Amino acid sequence: MGPSRSVQSGPLRLATRGSPLALHQTQSIAQLLKTTHPGLEVDLVLVRTKGDDLAAPLDQIGGQGIFVTEVEAAVAGGRADAAVHSAKDLTSTMVAGLVLAAVPPRADARDGLVGCTLADLPPGGLIATGSARRRAQLAYLRPDLSFTEIRGNMERRVSRGEDGSVSAVVVAVAAMERLGWMHRLTDILDPFDVLPQGGQGAIAVQCRSDDEATRELLASIDHVPSHHALVAERSVLAGLGGSCTVPVGAWAETAAGSAASTAGSTAFTDDSLELQVHGLVASGDGRVVIRMSRHGHDPEMIGAEVAHALLVEGGGSGIDGFDEATLSGRGVPGRAGRE
Repeated sequence: MGPSRSVQSGPLRLATRGSPLALHQTQSIAQLLKTTHPGLEVDLVLVRTKGDDLAAPLDQIGGQGIFVTEVEAAVAGGRADAAVHSAKDLTSTMVAGLVLAAVPPRADARDGLVGCTLADLPPGGLIATGSARRRAQLAYLRPDLSFTEIRGNMERRVSRGEDGSVSAVVVAVAAMERLGWMHRLTDILDPFDVLPQGGQGAIAVQCRSDDEATRELLASIDHVPSHHALVAERSVLAGLGGSCTVPVGAWAETAAGSAASTAGSTAFTDDSLELQVHGLVASGDGRVVIRMSRHGHDPEMIGAEVAHALLVEGGGSGIDGFDEATLSGRGVPGRAGRE
């Protein structure tokens, strides 16, 4: 191993939001890098984002990118060398000049409930979630349920489920795991009942595409199965238009990668790692839920095929929220025989 970055060019600066969960994730990346590169120094650059404004609901301040735009700008502008994000917060198209440099081993991608199990939710139960994807799928399973918006950090949201003010709060299992709160979960939802959000459970590390030193440094903590799964899920979302207003979900299973947990693994290649990619589009009220799956080795291609299947074969393009502008130029024909 050559000289550490701390000797060559000073501390590695990681941009991050300042929420407890974001800081926990970024500190875990810093520790992983320090373990891989003894002597490396890491500084955190705290950035406030548009999404940190709790005064406005998500649907009013814009959903996609509200938790990452300012963090990405810190890297693009040179105030930081890399950015650490919850992968589900990224826009479906990478910002020009930035690259997805590393995805460490992914945590649990599933959704969970705090306050009550799915089976025990009372008739007409009130569910707290700010996610249209979660609302639509739960409404499909239980049309009697009602929903309320919830914002704030994880402690505030989890507390709402525990204090009885709502029947249950929907949370990401990965967030509960990272915070050491698995004992506070009352249920973990089957991904075939509630398909996860694309990127859920994964951490994405970005850097400038022309920063070869940082790219090489970050590559050492990249976990190939997790990275491929994230690329596939992002391809589904990009194929669905990225900024469409209908509820969408994407989840990629990696049969070989499920048993692998070594960062920097080179044991998997495009030819050896097979993905099973699942996608979903739904109407906002949950009356229409369309699911499609495809499998193969090329993450971007498989993701594009799932998006095409959802829109064309499944009829998702007929759901309110998809219009001609959203659909133009987006179709990618699926390969024959792939199911």
